[in-house]
Amino acid sequence: MVKIGVIGGSGLDSPDILKEPQLKNVTTKFGAPSSPLVCGTINGVEAVIVARHGNEHQFSPTQVNNRANIDALREQGVTHIIATTACGSLRKEIDRGHLVILDQFIDFTRFRKNTFFDSFEEGPQHTPMAHPFNQELRLRLFEKAGELKLAVHPNGCVVTIEGPRFSTVAESKMFRLWGGDVINMSTAPEAMLANEAGIPYAAVAMSTDYDCWKEDEQPVTWEEILAVFNENANNVKHLLIEAIKDFNEE
Repeated sequence: MVKIGVIGGSGLDSPDILKEPQLKNVTTKFGAPSSPLVCGTINGVEAVIVARHGNEHQFSPTQVNNRANIDALREQGVTHIIATTACGSLRKEIDRGHLVILDQFIDFTRFRKNTFFDSFEEGPQHTPMAHPFNQELRLRLFEKAGELKLAVHPNGCVVTIEGPRFSTVAESKMFRLWGGDVINMSTAPEAMLANEAGIPYAAVAMSTDYDCWKEDEQPVTWEEILAVFNENANNVKHLLIEAIKDFNEE
């Protein structure tokens, strides 16, 4: 039976997309997830939502317990994970409000717990990570975004930085040279852990700004990010609802 886990970024963790939502407080051997789990259904499909940064956005990117978030979803029997995230654009063609269905990441974090295997006492564990985002989920999200007539890019490489600070101009230009298309502070550790857990994972990134490489614009501020995010959050919610609904029709 299909059961969808949704890891919601800021503004995209609302339980209002669920029918008859119920809170469930859980803990894992890695600690508590960022928020109580919200369990319910979306168009008849079982779903579980966790708020990545907590219900009050109280956890900085470094503080997010990604291991507990993924493990809690695994313990609930989640079969697929769809994550949402805000991001900065490293490409002129990825404008504010555009969606990107991520297909690669570059991990530039420094202080995250990004593996379930802290030791090799039970044998070496080296998880393949060549293609960290599930192709079937990605295609489903892209096709549904097209049906909804949303501005969407079928692929993109996300650079995940530690944060909470934004990049310098030099860093932003370097990430562009590396092949990064968008930048955020959340996706790489989640994707790694979901792959280690054996759960198909996909992420929808919403571009809110041009980071700081585009020097004909003022450097981005958090307030500007929120403004763009709030204007376009409903697009992502509709995309999630429609994409998850398809599972009920199969």
